[in-house]
Amino acid sequence: MNKKTVPFTEEQIRSIIAKYPTPFHIYDEKAIVDNVRKLIKAFDWAHDFKEYFAVKAAPNPYLMRLLQKEGVGADCSSMAELELCDKVGISGHDIVFSSNDTPYEEFKRAMELGALINLDDISMIDFMEQRGPLPDWICARYNPGPLLQGGNDIIGTPEEAKYGMTREQIFDAFRILKEKGVSHFGLHTMVVSNELQVTGLIHTAKMMFELAAEVQELLGIDIEFLDFGGGIGLPYRPEESFIDYDELSAGIKQYFEAIMVPKGLEKCRLSFECGRAITGPYGYLVTTAIHHKHIWKEYIGVDASMANLMRPGMYGSYHYLSVMGKEDAPKDHVYDVVGSLCENCDKFAVDRSLPEIVDGDILVIHDAGAHGHSMGFNYNGKLRSAELLLHADGTVTQIRRAETLDDLFATIDFSNL
Repeated sequence: MNKKTVPFTEEQIRSIIAKYPTPFHIYDEKAIVDNVRKLIKAFDWAHDFKEYFAVKAAPNPYLMRLLQKEGVGADCSSMAELELCDKVGISGHDIVFSSNDTPYEEFKRAMELGALINLDDISMIDFMEQRGPLPDWICARYNPGPLLQGGNDIIGTPEEAKYGMTREQIFDAFRILKEKGVSHFGLHTMVVSNELQVTGLIHTAKMMFELAAEVQELLGIDIEFLDFGGGIGLPYRPEESFIDYDELSAGIKQYFEAIMVPKGLEKCRLSFECGRAITGPYGYLVTTAIHHKHIWKEYIGVDASMANLMRPGMYGSYHYLSVMGKEDAPKDHVYDVVGSLCENCDKFAVDRSLPEIVDGDILVIHDAGAHGHSMGFNYNGKLRSAELLLHADGTVTQIRRAETLDDLFATIDFSNL
């Protein structure tokens, strides 16, 4: 269970709205820092443990800098994310470049920054070597396929996911890379996303320890870097619970000591690349009720849309809703809460029991701190909203302004019409 609360009062948020009109995303600085500190402390037994923030979750340099101060690196998968790292001052092995179907220019930029290169496919070895030298540190992404039962709606079952190499390809890739002079090797996997069962995450680690031991035994290669991906989930529903970092750490430590330590691999860096679990619970989409409609159902129209938060429309995902000032009011009305896009899937909630909502009420959509603003788009000419950072003292910094029509049309040359 987790109680869904917001880090501001109705009076505070209306004061913020007076300066920064809705819709906007707002992030709780203190909660994000406290959260990542708990994760890092839970793994203080592991040599050189590293959390790499998945930049795709919330690609804002202010959030990246906030996490960098806590020793967090960056998991990147595109040129833009690499450039954000450069602007923030994140470089070297504090970056993991983990992409698929990758243009060489992006590999080149990642290597210029000194990033750890995580190869998604064995064919990338020849692809890279034909265009330049191979880096001395290379990681390979493992897809266990039907060997691992499960998966989920976000990433799918492993055998149907486009990511990673088969077990046989991992061994072939490492043989080839060793022959070509690569001397530092790592392994990566991410077989589920938004996982809330600690046993699944622990057994993913066990699977990777066993693979590392086999690589050493068969190829004489010591794995120096193990990345378990960013599968730690976020309890979007109040009846769900957060992953206990200490329980997760204890389970992984047990298998590490049983499998890795006897192989002399106790100095292997263990890593996660969590994004959703770090910022997700502590970001909120704030929007205003602007319209009521009564036909076959009761609808509340808000000034945000799916362009501000894609997950409910894309995945049918649940996000908790608070109506400011009515947190303790009876939830005796049933609404669909919708945006204005010309798409029927533009809904934040369907058949949701909520307090009575009137025009001008402030609605807060929870757990929007990851894959929220970052998945925004401009369909119907919708403008992407501002991002704000809420500090512990209640003050706010605008960390991204809202788009304007000039921004939207900046790439069009109207003079040639």
